[in-house]
Amino acid sequence: MSGYINMNGSEFSKLFRSGERLYGTLITSTSHQWPAVVSSMGLDCVFIDLEHFPMDWNQLGWMCQCYRALNIPTIVRIPKPDPFEACRVFDVGATGVVAAYIETAEQVHQLKSAVKLRPLKGKKLDNILSGNTELDDEMKQYVENFNEGKMLLINIESVPAVDSLDSILSVPELDGVLIGPHDLSCSLGVPEQYDHPLFAEAIEKIVAKAHENNIGIGIHNLSTVDQEIKYGKAGINLILRLADLTLFRNALHEDLLKIRKGLGDNFAGIQKKDIII
Repeated sequence: MSGYINMNGSEFSKLFRSGERLYGTLITSTSHQWPAVVSSMGLDCVFIDLEHFPMDWNQLGWMCQCYRALNIPTIVRIPKPDPFEACRVFDVGATGVVAAYIETAEQVHQLKSAVKLRPLKGKKLDNILSGNTELDDEMKQYVENFNEGKMLLINIESVPAVDSLDSILSVPELDGVLIGPHDLSCSLGVPEQYDHPLFAEAIEKIVAKAHENNIGIGIHNLSTVDQEIKYGKAGINLILRLADLTLFRNALHEDLLKIRKGLGDNFAGIQKKDIII
């Protein structure tokens, strides 16, 4: 399925966690004309990356609010599991946050505080996270309402993360996992070999563990459509197809090659450099 209409964070999370297949892409452009184009593509979400494509908070807020107005959930990646940075992401209008390169359950717990337990802070929050204190019914309901629709995702992109999946995925209220194929393949020692048996084995393990814990599982920036289909069939249900920058590069590259060849012009010097995300 794809192209859900008027979908908010709660609806997206429910579909994501249930295994419903969803589609998105990474948007880097802050052009005011871009949202109208994106909204015509039937996407279920937009991925915005602050790890590799830094932007100021005003730009991020403009993008999140604009896509929200178009009923397209926004998932924003932050470079590390910093709860304060995650809070800022939600303050400007994001639907979900994903932290890069998670390897421990403790990191997920810290991030959870900014996504599922706001506006609790300080010692009270520490006691809640440690399990030493429980919220009374009124405060529990308030916190749930305050954070309704806010999604928590984590990047799994290393061997230590795969080895620690049981403890990582046991953190309550985690909505999903996003596989970083480039970093994971490098950590496995098979860089960008997305059809390598070691990579396929790691994906199979992550998918199985995600399904066991009833959370969503996504992947982003695989090189080819065939690879997207392969891992979609393997159980990945959030497909983030490349990025606007990459798709523009690929399409322009192919068109220029065809035009130059058709006109008999030299095209040996045209290069299609990979964009690592």
